[in-house]
Amino acid sequence: MRSTRSLPALVSLRAFEAAARRLSFSLAAQELFVTQSAVSHHIQRLESELGVALFERRTRAVALTPAGQAYYEHVHAAFELLRQGTDGIRAPATARSTLKVGLLASFATRWLAPRLPAFAAAHPDIDLQLQTDIGLADVAGGEVDVAIRYGRGGWPGVASRLLMAERLSVVCAPALVAGRKRPRTADDLLRHPLLASHAKQPFEWDAWSRRFGMDLGRAQTVHLHDYNIVVEAALAGQGLAMGRHRLIAAQLASGALVEALPGTMLEDPRIGWWFVAPRGTLTPPARALHDWLAASATADAPPGGRGTH
Repeated sequence: MRSTRSLPALVSLRAFEAAARRLSFSLAAQELFVTQSAVSHHIQRLESELGVALFERRTRAVALTPAGQAYYEHVHAAFELLRQGTDGIRAPATARSTLKVGLLASFATRWLAPRLPAFAAAHPDIDLQLQTDIGLADVAGGEVDVAIRYGRGGWPGVASRLLMAERLSVVCAPALVAGRKRPRTADDLLRHPLLASHAKQPFEWDAWSRRFGMDLGRAQTVHLHDYNIVVEAALAGQGLAMGRHRLIAAQLASGALVEALPGTMLEDPRIGWWFVAPRGTLTPPARALHDWLAASATADAPPGGRGTH
C-alpha cells in the first residue's frame, strides 16, 4: 500500500482543480479567496512535484496539457467524492418557521421591539413577521397565526391567554399639573382635554372614571389614531392620557410623564395584554412565542404588580 505521503499537498490540488475546471487562474483565485499569484505558485509547485506540465500558459488564457487533462479528471472526481461524502454526513440545517403576529404598533415599538433580539437568540429557527394595525387581525380566519391584543379578553372564535395585566393611571407632561395647577379630585382633571386612542370598544377612561368617581359627561375628548400618538401628544402637553404603564415605563422613569392624580392607579386583573390564537393546541412556534412572552412579562412586572396569569 502506498503511503499518503506520496500525495501532493491538498492546497495545491485544490488550486489545480479550480483552475482546471474554470480554465482561469484569476477565477480560481476568486473562488478560493486567495490571490492569483498564490494559485500560480501552488500549481507550479504541483508541476514541479509531479515532473510534468499541467497547463499551457498563453497570453490571456491557460489550457490543460494532455497530462493536465488526464490528471484533472482524477482530481475532480476525487473532490466530487469528498463533497458528496461531506454533504451526506453534515448535520441538516435546522428547518425555519415563519410566525405571523398581529399586534398594535404601540406594543410593537414600546414593549416588544427592545426585547426582540432576546427572542431571536433563544429561537433562531423562528422568523417573526409582525403585522401592526389598530384593527383586530383575523386570527381564526388565518390572516395571522397569532395576535397580541389589548383589552379585557373574551374575543369570539379564538383562544385568549392573558400575558400581563396593565396598570392604568392618568398621566401628562409635568408642566400641566405643576404648582397651583395640581388637581385635587378626579373632576379637576376636566380642565384639560382627555386624549384617547382609536378602539373598536373603548373602555379605559370609562373604567377609570367609574373607579375614581369622575363624571365624563363634561369631558373634552380628543380622539387620536393610535396610542403612540396619544403618548406623543401627552409629552407635548396637549392633554391627559390614560397611561399604560407597561408601555410608558421609560417616560415615567425619566419624569417626562407624571401621574396627574397620584394614588389613583387602576389595576384590574383582566385588563391587559393577551395572547390570541386559534382554538386548539398551539403550534410549536406559537407555543415558543407564548412561553417567551410570558417569561418576559413576568421579568418585567413592577414590584407588587402582576405578571402572567
